[in-house]
Amino acid sequence: MSFFTKPQPQSAKPAQKHVVDPALQPWVEKYRPKTIDEVSAQDHTVAVLRKTLSSTNLPHMLFYGPPGTGKTSTILALARQLFGPDNFRNRVLELNASDERGISIVREKIKNFARQTPRAQTIASNGKEYPCPPYKIIILDEADSMTQDAQGALRRIMESYARITRFCLVCNYVTRIIEPLASRCSKFRFTPLDNLSSSARLVHIASEEHVDVNSAVVDTLIDVSSGDLRRAITYLQSAHRLSSSTDPPTPISPRDIQEIAGVVPDVVINSLLSTIGIESIDSASGTSRASFDSIRNQASAMMREGYSASQILSQVHDIVVLHPALNASQKSRCAIIFGEADKALCDGADEELWILEVSLRVHKVISS
Repeated sequence: MSFFTKPQPQSAKPAQKHVVDPALQPWVEKYRPKTIDEVSAQDHTVAVLRKTLSSTNLPHMLFYGPPGTGKTSTILALARQLFGPDNFRNRVLELNASDERGISIVREKIKNFARQTPRAQTIASNGKEYPCPPYKIIILDEADSMTQDAQGALRRIMESYARITRFCLVCNYVTRIIEPLASRCSKFRFTPLDNLSSSARLVHIASEEHVDVNSAVVDTLIDVSSGDLRRAITYLQSAHRLSSSTDPPTPISPRDIQEIAGVVPDVVINSLLSTIGIESIDSASGTSRASFDSIRNQASAMMREGYSASQILSQVHDIVVLHPALNASQKSRCAIIFGEADKALCDGADEELWILEVSLRVHKVISS
């Protein structure tokens, strides 16, 4: 028997698949739509893509609209329904054009992926069949951040490899996409989510995560997020972590949401408005009572709390222009005051002085 026996090759162990603990996963990713039918509010876009999915013949697409309305989630859900979880990584290339927006990325990474020829096949996974058509999908998120040269180079690639590659451009501002590129795509406009759809989604997530929220908290989430569902979900998760960090856990309040969102609480804004005299307006006489000292003290107190002057003026502006007791002339003069203050703050003016300035001038307009 030889002492120099040849070692037997060991069987390769299968690579361990990285699994993220659901408790540590951001809720935005955890509750991202898995199918296009789960996309909230975008009924027209979902209806068109559902018909396209049945024929498996996608055009180049351009998704545009405000942030947090489901643009990226929709194309990712569509790609998963086309290729299935096993083939998703091989058939889909997702790039964030705000980070990788130069012409070199287009010429190297995008072109190399686009020229690879896939084959048509029907794949079964977890008991479901996926059509897996003979093309790939390249998703360019934040495509409006791409340079003009990169967009020009992309136009040629879209033409050359249209048979085996489909492009989906995702952007917030469609006017920043060059016309030759936009004309090659089917455009889908995503609108800000309505309050009913946002509320239903937030209540569903809160129920799944066993978070106790009342209607006032949900309304505050919708109000501070301005139709951005991603932002609303993030605020909800942050508020839950904050409330559960105490023993016993404290219930989530609307003010907690406002503090997390960086919004000045309603009680503070209402106190300023009351000091200016807006709440005490007599619609018949149009007079209000306030003093210089009270307005100055209120402005100083708000600045000591560390609130942003721009945020204060933004919230006061929204209330003033919609106030039922003010006439059109008063609202227009107040709007000019807010505009001058915004310009001054952008130029680096003192925040406390301009809060005082705006408060005094708005008070003068209301009292006149």
